[in-house]
Amino acid sequence: MLLKPTFLMGLVFTKWACAFLLCCCLITSGVYSVEGLHGSSKVRGVNLGGWLVIEGWIKPSLFDGIANGDMLDGTEVQFKSVTSQKYVSAENGGGMNVTVDRDVPSSWETFRLWRTSESEFQFRTSEGQFLTCDGGGHSVSATAKSPSTYETYEIERSGKNRIHLKIKGGAYLQATTDGQLSANYPGTPGWDDNAATFEMTIVSNSLHGDYQLANGYGHNRAKDVLRRHRNSFITIEDFKFLYKHGINTVRIPVGWWIAFDPDPPGPYIGGTLEALDNAFLWAQEYDIKCIIDLHAAPGSQNGMEHSSSRDGFTGWPTSPDYISESLHVIEFLVSRYAKHPALLGIELLNEPSAGTVSLDVLIPYYKQGYQIVRKYSSSAYVIICQRIGAADPLELYQANIGSHNIVLDLHFYNLFDPFFVNMSAVDNIQYIYKSREGQLQALNNSDGPLVLVGEWVNEWNVTKGSQKDYQDFGRAQLDVYNAASFGWCYWTVKNDREHWDFEWNIRNNYLQLGNSSRKRTLNILGLLGLVFTWFCLLQFL
Repeated sequence: MLLKPTFLMGLVFTKWACAFLLCCCLITSGVYSVEGLHGSSKVRGVNLGGWLVIEGWIKPSLFDGIANGDMLDGTEVQFKSVTSQKYVSAENGGGMNVTVDRDVPSSWETFRLWRTSESEFQFRTSEGQFLTCDGGGHSVSATAKSPSTYETYEIERSGKNRIHLKIKGGAYLQATTDGQLSANYPGTPGWDDNAATFEMTIVSNSLHGDYQLANGYGHNRAKDVLRRHRNSFITIEDFKFLYKHGINTVRIPVGWWIAFDPDPPGPYIGGTLEALDNAFLWAQEYDIKCIIDLHAAPGSQNGMEHSSSRDGFTGWPTSPDYISESLHVIEFLVSRYAKHPALLGIELLNEPSAGTVSLDVLIPYYKQGYQIVRKYSSSAYVIICQRIGAADPLELYQANIGSHNIVLDLHFYNLFDPFFVNMSAVDNIQYIYKSREGQLQALNNSDGPLVLVGEWVNEWNVTKGSQKDYQDFGRAQLDVYNAASFGWCYWTVKNDREHWDFEWNIRNNYLQLGNSSRKRTLNILGLLGLVFTWFCLLQFL
């Protein structure tokens, strides 16, 4: 049978129209989809930060009841003799006697506190050694590798600044006339100008994590504070809110001590495992997936409070025991949740520091972690985090860590760097489009892991941004981060700082999840494709 020319032409146009419609559908739905999420979806998530791993800046009131709360673990202090006006110094950062002979303080004159009670402390030097004294009549040196009785000192305070330092045996330290620090002050000093009185300067009190909270309160009080916090900070109502607003994933930071629940090593407090179990139940009820993120590794992988560093030092990469323990935690978590329908992925380590964690340490750890996850699950995503600091994410693409369902986590903030300090609202928005978009496109096109923007926030250094400025900034980030092949997660769901608080942003219309201008354009394109196809079908069929 011969076909009419008009019918043949109709077939040609119809094929073209179908191809056009298919392209439109691919554009609007995205090339990538994440296994385990319904439809052709990618991760649209939030972080449950400040819940199972404490970050004091998220909820400062958690620390309000600690006595001497300005002298938590990791607080950096300097001591100046009121008589000589010289600073206590551990020359070369430790290794010899401590002197009182410096006019201007720097790193050698700065000590980090280890708190043993509200009035007793140990002092760590810039190179990691501890001040030690063998007893009354002896000089103080900075030679101890680890602290015990001889390295513990009582601090008596008068007001905020004036202090006395007393060794366990009861003798007071003094600045001697020849510039030494010795436990030989006769009797009990008053608060007048005498050789046993020092002015203490608190240089930094920036660490407010799980270690500081638990060790600051002591076990019993900390247990009560954390129980109330874990039961109230995140609840099933938050999952209901997230579901209502189109969030399909939560990234849940946990600390290494969760694997030892309900009785983790001191000073940590049990209860995080029960809370994580609850999160999985709530997530399942609202069809939300969970990423478990090892946020705090033993010894700390970056020296920050959110890795539960005791004093700002990064001990994780230098200790095979810490690395082995981290792998044990990964195995504990994946073995417990591998079969749970809400599990989407396991993040092996959050924000290792480029300055202290070498690739020679990190890559073997990631490879071993990947194998552990695969032992229990063939489908769970294994997420590896880019090093923070001066590090290129492509360094992990070249590492051949795993072959299936592996994701690279990038954290994008227009903060924490002098580069952003003087930027206007327009400058910030242009930076998102000109820099971040190109980086994501390059990584998406590379032969390697999928890409997750695992942390970002609708906040910047612009001091007088209007609501519309914030809306535009948030829209720009959503435009760009929506292109990440795995998706994105906002930091964080709740926060005392309003613009960091996802729920506050949504309720107050500062972040508009459904109003991406690029998304609207693509949806219109898809609709035009449908209309054109129907037109062709009606004309030629």
